[in-house]
Amino acid sequence: MERSNTLPAAGELETLNSFLDFQRATMIRKVEGLTDEQAASQPVAPSTLSLSGLIKHLSLVEESWFQSVFAGGELGEPWSSAPFDDDKDWEFKSASADRLSDLVEMYESACEKSREVVASADSLGEMSEKDTRRGKVSLRWILLHMIEETARHAGHADLLRERIDGATGI
Repeated sequence: MERSNTLPAAGELETLNSFLDFQRATMIRKVEGLTDEQAASQPVAPSTLSLSGLIKHLSLVEESWFQSVFAGGELGEPWSSAPFDDDKDWEFKSASADRLSDLVEMYESACEKSREVVASADSLGEMSEKDTRRGKVSLRWILLHMIEETARHAGHADLLRERIDGATGI
């Protein structure tokens, strides 16, 4: 996933999309060049976070917010059969058994589907098909929430990657 600069003088939708795409690409850059074992490692005690877990989690939130909550679709695999009732952090914990390349592909696919949902919306003010704990939310709110969510996890990824191989600022 190519990381391009954010758009300083674009319209509202293009600006939001460029910020979110920048954070999405940053997450992919954090795992480039790592082995499956390195990405699944947990070198920052006592945290249970891993780069693999972050990528899998972000795949879930992309699909959940854009495809399920906003567009009204059902979650696909592996989410539809995940044991979330028994383990709220399943996606983080289960990622150590996944190949990094498969997780990156899943994340990039989820991001592409999210872009398609956004592109097909009538406006940023369009409301979600499904309720959240806040009730229905606008596409604008979802985009801003996803920028926040992705950027926060990119910060986690900075720390994890630095502990693995010293790489910073990538």
